[in-house]
Amino acid sequence: MIIKQFSEMPISEEIKHAISDIGFEEATGIQAESIPLILSGKDVIGHSHTGTGKTAAFSIPAIEIIDKALKKATQILILCPTRELAIQACDEIKKLTKYKRFIKTVPIYGGQPIERQFEALKGGAQIIVGTPGRVMDHMRRKTISFSHLKMVILDEADEMLSMGFREDIETILKDVPEERQTILFSATMSDEIMEITKLYQHEPEIVKITREEITVPNIDQYYYEIPAGKKTEALSRLLDRYNPSRSIVFCNTKKQVGDLAEELSAMGYCVGGLHGDMKQNDRTRIMNGYRKGKISILIATDVAARGIDVDDVEAVFNYDIPQDLEYYVHRIGRTGRIGKQGTAYTFVCGRRQIYELHDIERYTKSKIHLMRIPTSDELSDALNVKLTEEISKTIEEGGLEEFNEILDSLFGSYSSVEICGALIKKLIETGSYNTHNKHDDIAFEEEGKKIRLTMNRRSDSDRDRRGRSQQGDRRKQNTRSAARAPRREHTDESGMDKISINVGKKHRVSAAHILGAVAGESGLPGKTFGRIEILESCTIVSVPKENTKKVLDAMKGCKIMGYKTVTRKL
Repeated sequence: MIIKQFSEMPISEEIKHAISDIGFEEATGIQAESIPLILSGKDVIGHSHTGTGKTAAFSIPAIEIIDKALKKATQILILCPTRELAIQACDEIKKLTKYKRFIKTVPIYGGQPIERQFEALKGGAQIIVGTPGRVMDHMRRKTISFSHLKMVILDEADEMLSMGFREDIETILKDVPEERQTILFSATMSDEIMEITKLYQHEPEIVKITREEITVPNIDQYYYEIPAGKKTEALSRLLDRYNPSRSIVFCNTKKQVGDLAEELSAMGYCVGGLHGDMKQNDRTRIMNGYRKGKISILIATDVAARGIDVDDVEAVFNYDIPQDLEYYVHRIGRTGRIGKQGTAYTFVCGRRQIYELHDIERYTKSKIHLMRIPTSDELSDALNVKLTEEISKTIEEGGLEEFNEILDSLFGSYSSVEICGALIKKLIETGSYNTHNKHDDIAFEEEGKKIRLTMNRRSDSDRDRRGRSQQGDRRKQNTRSAARAPRREHTDESGMDKISINVGKKHRVSAAHILGAVAGESGLPGKTFGRIEILESCTIVSVPKENTKKVLDAMKGCKIMGYKTVTRKL
């Protein structure tokens, strides 16, 4: 029997008290199954997506096994793929150790002065939460010791491997005591993940939370057919129509995040952009603003969003269709969390993306419903309702007496209706209650008709055959990596430059690692690149001449499989 109530679990009263303060009552599926297994001393593989409460699933038992008698010796090591996730996990652990004041938790990650971390570690820390590269740095400097380590936790293990941290992880696991408990949590179970578990875990128990449990029941999913160049306008209309108190907009590239944040900010929305190139101070500032409600719209890439753990996200917008089916699951899992209702909106442009959307439906075993972009008239009606509600709320709150003197001076010349009408007009002209140009409605309607007309011309058998073919191809492409390289035997190499990257077969890199790096760093689609030839000590990549400089600049300082690369034009 799986215990769902924290009050019935075999955990200390201090932890129960802290959980009560946080507001947790019933354990999620991953928590209910994982906590007892980890407490029993078993190695565990947790297969669970975002939004299931997995940080508490490993943190609660980790806290419970800490021996107070060992004083400040490090007993728990948690490895995370990103700084944001490390900070988030550390914050949650500090909440859980509220009544165990002898426990000290320290985050260590790149992007922060290492001297500051020396100071934090000087007095010792029972729990260290860090990124692999910075943990290895401290190990080399002997500023941390794992001689008393009891447990190692690999959080978001799939993401750490896709970011090239495998060798770092293996180096760390080889240097810590063999007599330890090893916990691994991952959203996907690739061959690489299974290799890690075989090498470094002892008879692990597998806890798997199915996709359907997470994404489908509490999330309404819709899509909109958007003409090229009109996505920002469409997003603006939906934000005005539904007015979510907190939302996340996902883009595929760092450049798109910056451009969209700038556009929406110019329109008067409270937005913040999040991507991998940002300085830590800026990331922290934006996330703090988002959590406190000062920023209502967060625009992010998939990698930057890993580690964001914010409840009450009302809506997720897929501004760009995700480049991998798994990413769709991760994205919409940001809303509808812990039993709450959420909504996901996806923008599609053209026939090809319609087929990609059908693949997503098959993959998630869910229906994504077609919706129409609100017209200017509908939007105007919605904004009028919103304005009426806010005026009514202001009246009910009271405190309007200080404006009586102004009103008295106006009543001598105008009626109350004229005064109110003028104030509302002024508010609309200077505030955020702006309606959209009605002529733009035509573009949205025409694009939808064009896509549906073209789709309907295909026979049912032709459409089904194409769907099956694309689904099969996509399954093959996604068995290993989101960045898997497409077949390139017949690529036209004219108009291409060749660049050399100083990693090759001896570094155990694949075409997927190379393509993921050059596409991810440059922000260009994977199909932009031509032939990828992996030699013993280097890799040759064909790049369109107009993009060569951009790729070379973007690859400066890039790491692939943990190796710092040097890229040059041949």
